[in-house]
Amino acid sequence: MKKTSTRLADGRELIYYDSRDDVVRDAVDRRPLDAVATASEIRHDRLLGDHVAIASHRQARTYHPPADECPLCPSRDGRFSEIPAADYDVAVFENRFPSLAGDSGRCEVVCFTSDHDASFADLTDEQAALVLEAWTDRTAELSQLPGVEQVFCFENRGAEIGVTLGHPHGQIYAYPFVTPRTERMLTSLAAHRAATAGGNLFDEVVADELADGRRVVLEGEHWVAFVPHAAHWPYEVHLYPKRRVPDLLALDDAARTEFPQIYLEVLRRFDRIFGAEGERDGGQHGGGEHGPRAAGAARTPYIAAWHQAPLRAEYRGEFALHLELFTIRRTSGKLKFLAGSESGMNVFINDVPPEAAAQRLREVASE
Repeated sequence: MKKTSTRLADGRELIYYDSRDDVVRDAVDRRPLDAVATASEIRHDRLLGDHVAIASHRQARTYHPPADECPLCPSRDGRFSEIPAADYDVAVFENRFPSLAGDSGRCEVVCFTSDHDASFADLTDEQAALVLEAWTDRTAELSQLPGVEQVFCFENRGAEIGVTLGHPHGQIYAYPFVTPRTERMLTSLAAHRAATAGGNLFDEVVADELADGRRVVLEGEHWVAFVPHAAHWPYEVHLYPKRRVPDLLALDDAARTEFPQIYLEVLRRFDRIFGAEGERDGGQHGGGEHGPRAAGAARTPYIAAWHQAPLRAEYRGEFALHLELFTIRRTSGKLKFLAGSESGMNVFINDVPPEAAAQRLREVASE
């Protein structure tokens, strides 16, 4: 992997990640942009203990532009975008409309490919491995910023999720606090340790799923993907390395090599699960030579979220890196909306038994 760091016209950082060492990245951002002047404020909810980011400048962010005006496509034919180069493998840059900025953290955009009509599921193993390297490198760099407590790599896909740019991309948030969801995991981890004289809750969860087997979707030598026993979402898969590590930096070479094979297959099954009846999130997308999706398969809206250990958490080494993937679709043409119980009280009601979801995801495996 070759990494090249440069600056956009308004001073934001842009980093290219290339699979070839001989690539030269010297294109200049020629847009007449003013210097970035964004700020966000972190407020604390005294009743819930949560943090809320106030970022009013995001109201002006780009919203569903036509494909020929996509800001994440390469700069070509006289049209300038966020990526000055005429082509790229993976590109990462500071978000122009960040939720977190300055002393309140940092937000970055990760462009998985220059192909506007592709998706992560269409990538080759080599391309997906390069994205993993970019996630890892950004986690290492952002962890060194003053005040950062947790690094979160994630992807939102589909208009139903709220995505405003159709180009295949994800984001990275560097939080100045530990997120509430992670705090709850750490609390459960500590309680289990105390109750079992040092046992690890993450290890037990993975071991129980492997022993039960009914909810296991896919198992490799170094990774396992399963629908959790108490899944919140109709179709939800958690992906764990079998050797527990706290973050992306701690993955060994064997786990890095196998990850694209496991993750891409799970993503492709998500696209197959609803078949030709599923609603597309815009346009007719073919899998191409590198996208072995079933004919007629839908582009399933989903969120893919990496959970990494906070940087200064007690017993940090006991946390387990894992990826949580879920869709808001509950069946073909129908979405799972967060209504009164979920939104008002954070009590989820799942219409699909986890065992049934896992069985369906096994049935749509690649041949």
